Amino acid sequence: MNVVSVMAHQDDELVCLGTMLKMKARGDQLHFICLTRGETGMVHCPEMSVEEAAEHRRREMTALVEAVGGTYTCLGFEDEFLYDTKEVRIALIGALRKTKAEVIFTHNEVDYNLDHMTVNRLVRQCAMQMTFPMIKTEYPPTDVSPAIFQVEPSVGFEFEPTHWVDISDVIDEKIRLAAFHKSQDEAFKAGFGEDFGIAAWMCQTSARRGEQCGGAHGEAFRPMRTRGFVKGYSVLP
Repeated sequence: MNVVSVMAHQDDELVCLGTMLKMKARGDQLHFICLTRGETGMVHCPEMSVEEAAEHRRREMTALVEAVGGTYTCLGFEDEFLYDTKEVRIALIGALRKTKAEVIFTHNEVDYNLDHMTVNRLVRQCAMQMTFPMIKTEYPPTDVSPAIFQVEPSVGFEFEPTHWVDISDVIDEKIRLAAFHKSQDEAFKAGFGEDFGIAAWMCQTSARRGEQCGGAHGEAFRPMRTRGFVKGYSVLP
């Protein structure tokens, strides 16, 4: 299957990366789509230009995707000012068609960041519209809509999962890959202290979800419950 992470920012994929690694191990192809350039994520480097910040985030994300043998598409919209417009929809529909998405991981409908919630709404529409032949993009429409799973938002507020995946066997690889997002590790430490970098944050979350599903580390999800996105067959590993 073609498994696609559709997120607002580079590093947002980390909340489902363990599950994606397990899906790759069973033979699935991984794809990553970011709607924004992620330039405002360089909160610890305010002297950096917007262009430099965007390029920095691009290099980090590209390195991670190359390490997992996936594909990466950045739609290049302005970070923190993402809106549901025709331009954005057409870009996302085209990107989804290019991947021939069969499974999508995306943000939860309620999250701390408006870009995240906007992406959720965009995915809800564009994953349906990618099948519409009268909406023209560079790539042809797909035959069916993908299964869609919403990932855990920051610290899990207003999120009650229904599906868990034990990622204990890939947690070390997930931590290794997260290190490609060096800028965000530095941002975490600048905001929360030297002892709480990106790896500590990931392990804190995955340990809580692992306990719930009987493992050392886990990831939790909710399906997007609307017509066409819920499947009658097993999707998650």
